[in-house]
Amino acid sequence: MKTTVILSCLLVGSSLTLNTHNFLTTKVNPSFTRNVTAKRSSEKTMPVAPIRIVIDKSSYELYVYDKQGWFATYPVVFGNNTLDDKKMEGDRNTPEGSFKIANKRVHEKWDRYMGLDYPTAESLEKFKERKQRGEVPANASPGGGIGIHGTWPHEDYVIDRYKNWTNGCISLKNEDIEDLYSYVPVGTPVTIRK
Repeated sequence: MKTTVILSCLLVGSSLTLNTHNFLTTKVNPSFTRNVTAKRSSEKTMPVAPIRIVIDKSSYELYVYDKQGWFATYPVVFGNNTLDDKKMEGDRNTPEGSFKIANKRVHEKWDRYMGLDYPTAESLEKFKERKQRGEVPANASPGGGIGIHGTWPHEDYVIDRYKNWTNGCISLKNEDIEDLYSYVPVGTPVTIRK
């Protein structure tokens, strides 16, 4: 009888510990935090060329598609909290439109960096039109240096908290940017939309 009571207490106690653990790790307000990890169609395969990237600012996700369809999804954050289209240098907005991966390199601060060919002819045309309408100052420039990169060391939590911190770039967790960097070649098309 004593053995049964002791075992029952141990089982109930371990059950409470597990429930407490789940309670502590579960985010209370999902609109401000998330604990999302990257999803791939298969961890062991590589995508089949051609590859393309679609970044959806409203869902805070980067999608990778290959010849066979969806390949992977990564959680991301951006520059400004408004999620507006980039209008000019210094506005911290992430540009929308069609781009290509122009270069790749290991980055001293943000782990890996894949530069986009921003500003494109499309971006420059939008900038010119905004300037003519008086939406940006006459002396403004469209900016540049937009890319896809990781976070500061030990700061992957900014992705889980939807903390838009960049100057207009797209930021992934460092583990995710390393994965993406490993299979995305220079020249890959990138679409950024809201």
